[in-house]
Amino acid sequence: MVGATSFILAVAFFWLSDIIAVKLKSLLLSFLFLVIIIMIGILADIVGTAVTIASEAPLHARGSKKIPGAQEGIYLIRNSDRVANICNDVVGDIAGTLSGAIGISLIIQAIVIWPQGSRLLMNLLMAGTIAAVTIGGKAMGKRLAVRQANKIIFLVARALVTWKKYTRAPFSKAIRRAE
Repeated sequence: MVGATSFILAVAFFWLSDIIAVKLKSLLLSFLFLVIIIMIGILADIVGTAVTIASEAPLHARGSKKIPGAQEGIYLIRNSDRVANICNDVVGDIAGTLSGAIGISLIIQAIVIWPQGSRLLMNLLMAGTIAAVTIGGKAMGKRLAVRQANKIIFLVARALVTWKKYTRAPFSKAIRRAE
């Protein structure tokens, strides 16, 4: 199931990145999309780390006061193995793969604009920059996730409540039964 979901997400994100990077032929839009993809990977890593550390107790306290997001947060923590796998592995790996593909697309676009430029130097700089930003961002994110795990999970849970409110899609069967 995880493999099939990964395949579908990777194809969808690559299709979107192909439209933005190749079809629009805009170096700026391609770069912005690269930054967004890297940020998605970092944010997913933060959530995946936080969910393995967060405690249910603060969410039970919020739940007793009927604060929206408490049930969703408890559900996330109780399913932390799955949530961490999706966030850290599925989303993280897809973001890493896509950032490399978009980086290649950026190099191709740069070569078209500046043909006398060194392909090797551009490739080295792009690969190094993507790796440094991704690894550095994830390292800072892990520090934040360890220190603020409960706040992060409650924030994600509130986002899920908002999503459910606008889409009317239940977050999970367990939460739907509790409502």
